[in-house]
Amino acid sequence: MDLENKDELNVEASAETAAEETKEVVEETTVEEVKAEEPAEELQPEEGKPSKRRSRGTKKPRIETIEEKPQSEWTEQVVQINRVTKVVKGGKKLSFRAIVIVGNKKGQVGIGCAKAAEVIIAIQKAIADGRKNLITVPIFKTTIPHPITGKSGAGSVMLRPASQGTGIIAGGAVRPVLELAGIENILAKSLGSKSPLNAAYATINALKALTPFNEVAKKRGLTMAELLN
Repeated sequence: MDLENKDELNVEASAETAAEETKEVVEETTVEEVKAEEPAEELQPEEGKPSKRRSRGTKKPRIETIEEKPQSEWTEQVVQINRVTKVVKGGKKLSFRAIVIVGNKKGQVGIGCAKAAEVIIAIQKAIADGRKNLITVPIFKTTIPHPITGKSGAGSVMLRPASQGTGIIAGGAVRPVLELAGIENILAKSLGSKSPLNAAYATINALKALTPFNEVAKKRGLTMAELLN
């Protein structure tokens, strides 16, 4: 009987030990499951310190700056483009002639005339030629100092000063020359040849021959006030 009791006691003790171990394993498993289910706490920045955490995939916006090109004070205006044919040995050579007026509307103006096989190249060459042949126009109160007539070939242009508010009364190739020279009030009349090139050159010759008041006063030994009165 004693052996049987001892065996029963050993069996009961081993059963209790196995039950306790199973209970511990179950508790550990439930604790791990609860921890896995709990959401991860977000790291909040401390007060007064910026957050170092950045979301992936976001980039700093790039600020693009566009550099503006400085505008030139010179203005160009195309007056005429003609197709010119030259007879050469073996056939005909085709080219284009461009007439361009160049000015800064501050008393400087010039005429450029050039030929080339393409229109764009002819215009570029005419602009360069016009900047080489600039003249200075004496402007007196938005008009010219005195009446004058200019000639070029078979064409002539008559210029007369005008009062404030008259505007530029001119046409053809005479008008762009006066506008780009900076004259605001003037009366003009083209006489003789109707060629734009002759009219433009006649206008340039007339503006070139103008005499400013200060030079006239100096020659006469007077002041500007005395001359104008």
